[in-house]
Amino acid sequence: MQKVNLLVSFKTDLNQKKLINDGLMDLCDISYLDEALDRKRAIEYSDIILAWNPLREFNNEEYSLMKRIKFMQLLSAGGDHLPAELLNMDFNIAGNVGAYSLPMAEHVMAMVLALAKDLKDAHNKLKQGIFDQYKLNKSLRGSICAIIGFGGIGKATANLMRAFGCKIFALNTSGKTDENVDFIGTIKDLEYVLKNADVIVISLPLTKSTKGLIGERELLWMKPDAILVNVARGEIIEERVFYEFLKTHPDFKAGIDAWWVEPFRHGKFEMHYPFLDLPNIIGSPHNSAMVPEAITIAIKHAIDNVKRYVSREKIKGIFRKEEYL
Repeated sequence: MQKVNLLVSFKTDLNQKKLINDGLMDLCDISYLDEALDRKRAIEYSDIILAWNPLREFNNEEYSLMKRIKFMQLLSAGGDHLPAELLNMDFNIAGNVGAYSLPMAEHVMAMVLALAKDLKDAHNKLKQGIFDQYKLNKSLRGSICAIIGFGGIGKATANLMRAFGCKIFALNTSGKTDENVDFIGTIKDLEYVLKNADVIVISLPLTKSTKGLIGERELLWMKPDAILVNVARGEIIEERVFYEFLKTHPDFKAGIDAWWVEPFRHGKFEMHYPFLDLPNIIGSPHNSAMVPEAITIAIKHAIDNVKRYVSREKIKGIFRKEEYL
């Protein structure tokens, strides 16, 4: 089999470089964009690009050099940060499906438990000298967890939730799954699952059809004391509506890991409403995947998908570009 030219466009350390070289050197001639003496030539002669955030790794003029490119594999899972110029090009782009699912599921579980047990309030009361020993908290056993987006993250979350005695109501694009769930449906079943759920987990990609999926109507479908955790993308939930809802529904709790304006996609962090002043939310800086081995695991997943492409096997995670353009 003739080798193809693979260009790695993100900066790597020595261990990451060794991982890529050991995994792909039998199939690919590998070059690294940050080491290229001639960037133009490196891009022009590449067949495959292994990227993390193309918006930061290439300038606008360099997209036109990608005439030989047949496949781009991302280290990131989603494609909402990709520029239109790249999406309009005639090659497949794949997200890193399932690469971050296990640590993200743990993060969901941590947020759900902290909110269910009201740990933030208990901690703050103790700081004030208030020993509120008999305030009731919420048990997860017997509750219903709705997972909106039943891919790798959703399935890993379901495994943890089941261990706490939760029933799983899941939504995906097909309405089918081999996983052990109590209900499986599509977005058409959103009202049904939201009305029945005690815990709601948002773990689906941001696309044209999911942007603003959760608005005032959907929030009002939820139970007044439900817990919602978003580890997907901020824009799936309408920001102003969500803030006003949390402000006026103090028994409703939320864990926000995914924000509306973030450095990776927008070059900055910006909060338009004072979410963190509310007593009924816990926030984190979209770091649900960031355990020490996260990037190593992500690179291994990406390498496996590149191998599938070169070997002409079925590729995982190819974006439907019309969902993003």
